[in-house]
Amino acid sequence: MNNREKNVIAIQKQQINSQIKSPQVFLIDHENNNRGLTDTREALQLAQSVELDLVVVSEGKEAPVAKILNYGKFQYQKKKRQTQSARPTVKEVRLRPNVGVADYNLRIEQAVGWLSKGDSVKFVIRLRGRENQYREQAGEMLERIVNALSEVGKVHTLDKRSLVAQLVPA
Repeated sequence: MNNREKNVIAIQKQQINSQIKSPQVFLIDHENNNRGLTDTREALQLAQSVELDLVVVSEGKEAPVAKILNYGKFQYQKKKRQTQSARPTVKEVRLRPNVGVADYNLRIEQAVGWLSKGDSVKFVIRLRGRENQYREQAGEMLERIVNALSEVGKVHTLDKRSLVAQLVPA
């Protein structure tokens, strides 16, 4: 077996309407009522009468589970769920070096919540004008942030020169 055959991923396409070969299916109608074991032809007729599709949602041991639904809408929602779960979210928190204690604590609490949910957090300390004189204090503030969040997250990047720290869930 060469490398190309190893990298091929089998995509299982769902059976809809006349593609269903099983003589009987466990039917769930368009109102989410369980109709039980039903003849496939009857299920197709029922689906056509309400102008929807008969879609196999699960392969069962005895017979597959089929549901009457709008197949286009079903595909759209499935694709939307996949893109949401695949996308890593990075929350960004911008601070100034002279931030108050209450605001600092609020941002730390928010970051703890985001990290516990599985999101990564990026802290950026912005310096403007005369604030550039206090670059060392801003670097110390960045270290304080990393230390405060060390229990729930680990440092992915820490750049004291550009005053950016990114933390990922631990």
